[in-house]
Amino acid sequence: MMIKDDFGLSLSGATQGGLSSYGRAVHELQCFIGDPVNSVDRAIAQDPGFVMAHVFKGYLFGLATEPEATAVARACHEAALPLAATPRERAHVSALGHLANGRWHQTSDILRDIAIDFPLDAVALQVGHQVDFFTGNARMLRDRIARALPSWQTDMPGYHAILGMQAFGLEEMGEYAQAERLGRSAVEIEPRDGWAQHAVAHVMEMQSRQRDGIAWMRSDPEAWTKESFLQVHNWWHLALFHYDLGETAEVLALYDGPIYGNRSTLALNMVDASAILWRLHLGGIDVGDRWVALAANWVPKAASGNYAFNDAHAMMAFVGAGLDAPARTLLATQHEAMRGNDDNAGFTRDVGHPLTLAIKAFGEGDYAEAIRLIGPIRAIAHRFGGSHAQRDVLDLTLIEAALRAGDAALAQALTTERATARPDSPLSALFSRRAADLSEN
Repeated sequence: MMIKDDFGLSLSGATQGGLSSYGRAVHELQCFIGDPVNSVDRAIAQDPGFVMAHVFKGYLFGLATEPEATAVARACHEAALPLAATPRERAHVSALGHLANGRWHQTSDILRDIAIDFPLDAVALQVGHQVDFFTGNARMLRDRIARALPSWQTDMPGYHAILGMQAFGLEEMGEYAQAERLGRSAVEIEPRDGWAQHAVAHVMEMQSRQRDGIAWMRSDPEAWTKESFLQVHNWWHLALFHYDLGETAEVLALYDGPIYGNRSTLALNMVDASAILWRLHLGGIDVGDRWVALAANWVPKAASGNYAFNDAHAMMAFVGAGLDAPARTLLATQHEAMRGNDDNAGFTRDVGHPLTLAIKAFGEGDYAEAIRLIGPIRAIAHRFGGSHAQRDVLDLTLIEAALRAGDAALAQALTTERATARPDSPLSALFSRRAADLSEN
């Protein structure tokens, strides 16, 4: 008789022992804690024919945005293909195949349809939500989960994760009050839910509630840091609050400690490291030799060309460290990527390549060129992924370029725009003062 999970979903090739390890892996991903790869590997070892265990492992690696990890995702897809599977599971196998080959949007569509038919399929919801994040699809970040939420009950395992994902989707759509309410509820249910913790931080970032944000992140850091593979990103959010307040020493202390103290070589962690140093760079802050160590870890990835969002952050490090050769390698790799047939070709062509060129131009002091390149892509920047908070770096770079170029009219327009969107931000006020000084000279 085929095993079913707690939600009544059939799991081909599973035994009770394999299901237990698989369930642990799903829980770990929902909280972004522990080692879900190890847990799902145990499930596969116990039940080699457990098709969803192979698929889940493939999803973990396919979402890593690392070329080496993508190869593992492809191997997982190959292992899953011949195994016995229900129609729902075969759809998952198909989704993994698309993800492993860089077809993010097709992956999204298949997972959307699975969740419509099976709204209690936590894996379809979780992986689909992450795909929405990596493709910058705010509407689906909200609506993918909203469609399923009525089917979930408060006592169901993983309910907190559904609330946390819905909170983040609502935040990305600007529905801040409801987002904060659901995010806080998720953390109350499961304090170790790092994604829900981060959803509330996003709300406070977008509303320029820096002191609230600092209090939120510092109230129980052990809950969202212990064995968490999202902790670097959440520490980054804390650093953003201090950055907006002009508390540079706090930002650097966080960078040297939990953000990049261990000098991670994972792209997802290096993105956060680049993003915070670049913000300081824009403000004229001397960060010492920090760029050098970070750029050295980006160098081996310069020829990857698999995710444009990473490329832009690698260029920040190369500019900061004054490394021209890997910067040129990166740009050449992007030209190759734009000729590809995967979704990253579009990510790179539409946003990633012009932004990467703009960052290089800014570093060379060609502020007019940076303005020319960033201006047209601001409205479509979501196409290469990330959140509003992450993509804010485009606006920050553009404002700083306008100020340094002495373009008083553009600087005034951009700083007025920012002050309107973030009236309580000390950084907005600083930009406005600088633009006003420029206009008077």
